[in-house]
Amino acid sequence: MKLIKLDAIDSTNDFLKALTSKDELDNFTVVTAENQTKGKGQMGSNWQSESGKNLIMSALVKDFLYNNEHVFNLSVITSLAVIETLKALDIPDLCIKWPNDIMSYNKKIGGILIENTLKSDGRIVSVVGIGLNVNQTNYAHLPNASSLAVIAGSTFEKDKLPALIIDKIKQKIELWETNSELFWKEYFNTLFRKGIPMPFKNLNPQGSGQNFMGIIQGVSPTGKIQILLEDDSVSEFDIKQVQMLY
Repeated sequence: MKLIKLDAIDSTNDFLKALTSKDELDNFTVVTAENQTKGKGQMGSNWQSESGKNLIMSALVKDFLYNNEHVFNLSVITSLAVIETLKALDIPDLCIKWPNDIMSYNKKIGGILIENTLKSDGRIVSVVGIGLNVNQTNYAHLPNASSLAVIAGSTFEKDKLPALIIDKIKQKIELWETNSELFWKEYFNTLFRKGIPMPFKNLNPQGSGQNFMGIIQGVSPTGKIQILLEDDSVSEFDIKQVQMLY
């Protein structure tokens, strides 16, 4: 694993994407930063982090995805890789809040943002951004957030985490062809609030801001969440169409 360590950067994802456009980087090249000034989350949300306290990393993944219909497979792999890494550190009650927020109990401790680029030769090159709250303990303005240190009551060596996570990602990619159904099942079994009636907000332009009740039934092969509605129908939503309220 080639590792590029930065002190401060606007976004490790943007930095790594820029590198891939100029150079032929090794697969699984990783960029880490102590501080990120313009960290991104899903749908353009900001990812805020205390300098030096948390894991901020982006990894190059290529030669895995070859079809736009299958890009969510990498989300499944990455989410499970992070969950397994944290389980080995004895972090309790871990789950994945669709599509790929990492939760412990009801608190968000990490997030994943994967950005895919279609190359002229048809290859899909992915930059996998992972933000993990490690040793930060102040979340006064983020009531739904926590960290490994808060949950476990101890500090962690965050610099060891990238190699551990990348090893898990590599293992799952190597096993994907014969174990994809098992990994998808693990992903669903790890989903936050699956099978429990809960409120959602419809983000469609036609129903902007409208709340509704539903039950998570699964996730489609393209990554859309499948929700059982009150009329007993099942609808699929992508990340821009629905918000989970909890």
